[in-house]
Amino acid sequence: MTKEERTERARGLHKQGCNCCQAVVMAWADKLPIRAEDAMNVAAPFGRGLSGCREVCGCVSGMAMVCGLTGHTADTRTLIEKFRESNGDIVCGRLLAAGKKPCGDMVAEAAGLLTDIL
Repeated sequence: MTKEERTERARGLHKQGCNCCQAVVMAWADKLPIRAEDAMNVAAPFGRGLSGCREVCGCVSGMAMVCGLTGHTADTRTLIEKFRESNGDIVCGRLLAAGKKPCGDMVAEAAGLLTDIL
């Protein structure tokens, strides 16, 4: 799947009701060593900045989950820093307050960043 296909898959999943973390993780479900249903369930509490607490962005959590599940843990920090550089932060509440990008765009970006390592 191309980068564009991954990003659009993530954006579409978000539009269909997946939280940010789920949308990023499920855009990569075909590459994960666990069932898609299990990936969806594991990612569920990480949306909206960790269960709605507006802490670490679900997009960032999703990237970290995919890195861990695919054996690319060492690449996690690099991806987080790229996300931070592009968006100015990694904290959900501050990202939403800044209003630079809608969540769907950040979801797509996070899914796309993973193509740099996978």
